[in-house]
Amino acid sequence: VQLQASGGGLVQSGGSLRLSCAASGWNFEGYSVAWFRQGLGKDRELVGTVGRNNNPSDYLDSVKGRFTISRADAENRIYLQMNNLKPEDTAVYYCAAHLIGSSPVRQGSWRFWGQGTQVTVSS
Repeated sequence: VQLQASGGGLVQSGGSLRLSCAASGWNFEGYSVAWFRQGLGKDRELVGTVGRNNNPSDYLDSVKGRFTISRADAENRIYLQMNNLKPEDTAVYYCAAHLIGSSPVRQGSWRFWGQGTQVTVSS
């Protein structure tokens, strides 16, 4: 099983990016998915999740109203739309799938991980 995250890059403050995560050797359908991020020198934190019913939840307070997680099971992809980006959003963003633990905020609760894609927001 591999998860491949893409779509990161350098963007100015106020700009937008859309991250994508594709799965190979496995199918997202029927499983919860999530995006995490890790800034330099910081702990990895949950950005948000989408359940099997396609309802986003658990958004990080600082991204509410700016970020949207979605899934396209027919494409076997999940997305993170990021609008009004701020310098503090600079981080490596990771997709995760298959919630096996009781707490989605914990990294150990997710079975599969992508390799991460760098997002840099300049001021």
